[in-house]
Amino acid sequence: MTKSNRRSFLAKTPAVAVAAVAATTARAADKPAPPAAEKPVKKVHWEDGKKPEKTPLFSPVVSYGNLVFISGIGAHFEGDIKSHTKHVLDEMKRKLEGVGSSMEKVLKVNVYLNDLKDYAAMNEVFLGSFGAEPGVRTTIAAAGGIPGNSLVEIDCIACI
Repeated sequence: MTKSNRRSFLAKTPAVAVAAVAATTARAADKPAPPAAEKPVKKVHWEDGKKPEKTPLFSPVVSYGNLVFISGIGAHFEGDIKSHTKHVLDEMKRKLEGVGSSMEKVLKVNVYLNDLKDYAAMNEVFLGSFGAEPGVRTTIAAAGGIPGNSLVEIDCIACI
């Protein structure tokens, strides 16, 4: 490049940059703005659809955006760990389906056992309950037992 060509090129550079910015701005003005992301809202899902008269200790089912949180479910009747686990998982399935989710959409499960000796028997009933690709899980034996004399309590987080 000769000196005169470089000077004329450099002299034109600001004009080219201004034209490029103007073209980009014009194209952006033609496009509609993307919709504002909806802010997630907390919603409590009551069993009968009505909030209790007295303030409850906790909510049974809460959704926030596309997540649903199921509080701990126990089995408060006489029985063994297998019958308690089946009852709890059936209740969980009912609650999840009631808000438009399912056992297959569960992301996280917490299992609280009254006694760790029930671990293997609980797993026999638990296996397959959340589909072929279950979510993550934590299992502990609760010191002092489970409230209400249940042998197991399970809670979860799922998507809707």
